[in-house]
Amino acid sequence: MIINRERDKLAQAVVFFGHNMRKLGKVKLFKLLYFLDFEHFRDTGRSVTGLDYFAWKMGPVPKSLFEELDAGNVTWDSTVHFEKKTLGGDRGWMLTVRPLAPFDGSLFSRRELRLLAKLAEEFRDAEADDMVEATHLENSPWDKVWAKEQRKQALIPYEYALRGQETDQMKGLVADRDEILRVLSK
Repeated sequence: MIINRERDKLAQAVVFFGHNMRKLGKVKLFKLLYFLDFEHFRDTGRSVTGLDYFAWKMGPVPKSLFEELDAGNVTWDSTVHFEKKTLGGDRGWMLTVRPLAPFDGSLFSRRELRLLAKLAEEFRDAEADDMVEATHLENSPWDKVWAKEQRKQALIPYEYALRGQETDQMKGLVADRDEILRVLSK
């Protein structure tokens, strides 16, 4: 497990969603993180969590997180516990998400906190199927990779969150930011 600022923000985002969702399983969590990262990228040119998302049949999936949680019962540094829960009958199981600590918003910018709150309000009562449907909208980043390009299981470029002219503008802003950071690091 990598420990860094993005990892800390990921854990706190999961804690936030855990405290603010009616039901939170793996599928819903993955879609919330996708919306958080791609909407923030669209506005700022950078993601919140640093996760990479891949175009899978059920929508965008942060593959590294999927693989980490696939084992079942996992606890992150006393902040979040993920547990496999058996569903009734032959319906299999689901991974549940339970925050173990209060949310620490000090790692987030005001913009990130507003986005977390917006997503919590918008999807608080949503079911996993609703979340899958929301990520499958036409011309969404997932749709561009999965349906239009026919690249199943492929990485979804963050730039797909941008629209035409926004892509060129964002590239210019990122280049400007990189140049400023280069000069400051001397």
